Amino acid sequence: MKPAVVLLSGGLDSTTMLAIARREFTVHALSFHYGQRHDHEVDAARRIATAMGVASHVVTEIDLRAFGGSALTANIDVPKDRSVKAMSESIPLTYVPARNTIFLSFALAFAEVLDAQEIFIGVNAVDYSGYPDCRPEFIAAYERMANLATRGGVNGTNPVRIRAPLLHLSKADIIRLGVSLGVDYTMTTSCYDPAEDGRACGRCDACQLRRKGFSDAAVTDPTRYV
Repeated sequence: MKPAVVLLSGGLDSTTMLAIARREFTVHALSFHYGQRHDHEVDAARRIATAMGVASHVVTEIDLRAFGGSALTANIDVPKDRSVKAMSESIPLTYVPARNTIFLSFALAFAEVLDAQEIFIGVNAVDYSGYPDCRPEFIAAYERMANLATRGGVNGTNPVRIRAPLLHLSKADIIRLGVSLGVDYTMTTSCYDPAEDGRACGRCDACQLRRKGFSDAAVTDPTRYV
């Protein structure tokens, strides 16, 4: 099978996306230590990559704490107990400036080295926290840019596709799809502010969307909450 790069955060969405990608491609996973509040998601990504048999898994270091500007990369409290309606009304403090642009740029370099045409990113524009870099307009624009910026894109021998198969699915639909593909969600983590032992806070946006998704999908939530 042809190679593909999959951005793997260790979360519910990216793990489901990995299950989709590996049906058709030889997967090379890419994760980041980017100065986030905790290492639990990278640890989860490593477990998932091993369990799901990726061809390679690169964990690279970048330090977005140098800029801060987010509750995930600075000493800013993570918003909690917000309603789903409130989540959709404004861009929250958990938005990390330009994060998906940066991650996709690393993925693009990795793909070019692998001669891979496909880059998978688990963004979602339905049940999400209103991040501007999770919208379909962003994905389409980045794909256009990628084909202007790479050897294979310019000469037409290896054009790049940015694949976002979860973009228009609800969280419940994503979970149902993952269950049908055999995803073990006990390996995943979504919480922005977990306890030291990895238990989810149950109150941040990510926890609330995850919990609601399992409830709406009528699937037992395997998450360990505080």
